[in-house]
Amino acid sequence: MVGALDHRYRGEHPTRTLAYLFREDRLSLLVAVFAFLFKHSPTWLLPLITANVVDIVVGHGPIAHLWVNAGVLLVLLLLNYPLHLLYVRCLHGAIRRMGTNLRSALCRRMQQLSIGYHSRVSAAVLQTKVIRDVESVEQTSQQAADMGLSALTMLAGGLVVIAVRVPAAMPVFLVVVPTAALLVMRMRTRLRDDNESFRREVEQLSTRVSEMTTLIPITRAHGLEQDALHRVDGTLTKVLRKGLRLDLLNGSFGALAWILLNTLGVVFLAGSALVAYYQVIPITAGDVVMLTTFFATLTSAVTSLLSLTPVISKGLASVRSIGEVLQAPDLEHNAGKEQVASVGGEIEFRDVGFSYGEDSAVTGFNLTVAPGETIALVGPSGAGKSTVLNLVIGFVRPTSGRILLDGRDMETLDLRTYRRFLSVVPQESILFEGSIRENVTYGMADVPSDRVRQALQDANALEFIDRLPAGLDTVVGERGARLSGGQRQRLAIARALIRDPRVLILDEATSALDTRSEALIQEALTRLVAGRTVLVVAHRLSTIRGADRIVVMREGGIQETGTHDELMRLRGAYAGLRGAQLA
Repeated sequence: MVGALDHRYRGEHPTRTLAYLFREDRLSLLVAVFAFLFKHSPTWLLPLITANVVDIVVGHGPIAHLWVNAGVLLVLLLLNYPLHLLYVRCLHGAIRRMGTNLRSALCRRMQQLSIGYHSRVSAAVLQTKVIRDVESVEQTSQQAADMGLSALTMLAGGLVVIAVRVPAAMPVFLVVVPTAALLVMRMRTRLRDDNESFRREVEQLSTRVSEMTTLIPITRAHGLEQDALHRVDGTLTKVLRKGLRLDLLNGSFGALAWILLNTLGVVFLAGSALVAYYQVIPITAGDVVMLTTFFATLTSAVTSLLSLTPVISKGLASVRSIGEVLQAPDLEHNAGKEQVASVGGEIEFRDVGFSYGEDSAVTGFNLTVAPGETIALVGPSGAGKSTVLNLVIGFVRPTSGRILLDGRDMETLDLRTYRRFLSVVPQESILFEGSIRENVTYGMADVPSDRVRQALQDANALEFIDRLPAGLDTVVGERGARLSGGQRQRLAIARALIRDPRVLILDEATSALDTRSEALIQEALTRLVAGRTVLVVAHRLSTIRGADRIVVMREGGIQETGTHDELMRLRGAYAGLRGAQLA
């Protein structure tokens, strides 16, 4: 299911999508429906059995009939327990599996979507779709099944009993019951508007409190505590007023709804009693009790069905939200392309251009990188340096021109297999909640400890790891929060070293570090780049003096190329950048 879903979803109506999601559990859902019908039967059989018992008592009927009716009801009540467990196992199991498969499909799709898509859509939005939206679909499915089946079973069972036992009463039920339910729902609509208003006030309070806590250092520094409290107190007063108003409306609604339904029930009771008393139609005292009971239960069933509308709408909206990811066209297409079995390291740019929409990031870029050569890209912000790195990684594809890897057009290659021979050390190292060993060997299985330690030693990381109580098994915290910036960066270098890549990308790997950390990392990088094709972007020009060639970029093109000494003798753009930094 997971593999097919991400290709099948094409924006059809959400109900069709839900039907597709549950297709593998159709048998379980059918069993769940039948189990519910039987387990719920006492609710609509009880008024009928009560009517039978009343008629037996009033008419002094055979006592055996009393025991038969009571026995039938008792058996159905005892069966409720195993049937309810069967219902929960089948229905809730199907819903849980659907949610799991849907989350898996979303995660799979996110891995297929291009880096361009991920740069446009925030991680928080995608996280909400995977967690909250799928949870909403699960809750909608569960509530629609529990409340919907209960109401439908009650309506179907009750109307069948009435049609068989007192057919003359059917027209009254078909008119009065929906009318009473609509009156109740009309009152609820007013209440829903006030609930929404109260929710907005609470959200505003949440914003104010978050703002206040964030500004506490500034508030204290300027002696503005009273001003901050005054802002929060104003919002608290609004929440208090809205809350009291909502409580009064809740109380009014509850009282009025109760009075309305019970008044109609009394009217119905009196009317059916008069009909029985004067024998306008042939009904018994038991029928009067049954009809009065059914009036209340059927009205409640119709009200429950009507109240499901906003719940279902919310769930379908979540399905549409999930569909935005499942049908997103911005994919990295690798299927059917040539797999890369080895990489020599030669990279050639032939008149390459790339644009973000209407804005050109790289234009007419021509460069040949020999295997094992280190190329440094420098230039002002917005010159296109990072775009060139993204083109080499394959995160973005050229909008014009070609990039050749060992003489093969990268457009024809399966980039997933190419990236096995590539490592990236970014400006800000990315670690996950796990041990040092797990972070360094991420994606690699059964790596010996001595190999891990060698990579860490080459990255100048053992000097701080050996001081940690748990050593390699030390948990680094979320995003490496328990380590310093320099320590995190050395782990990123070790992660690159242990993979022994043929192509290495360094994106300002030392730009945000102190002098000592930079020195350690420069020493580690010297080991890392040996014998590999390296493309490096550096903010500090002093860190790339040893590069084989330095490429000075401006407005997406190449302005100068040469070694450090050659470019300094030219006294051009590179010399100007160097002089500005030294100044």
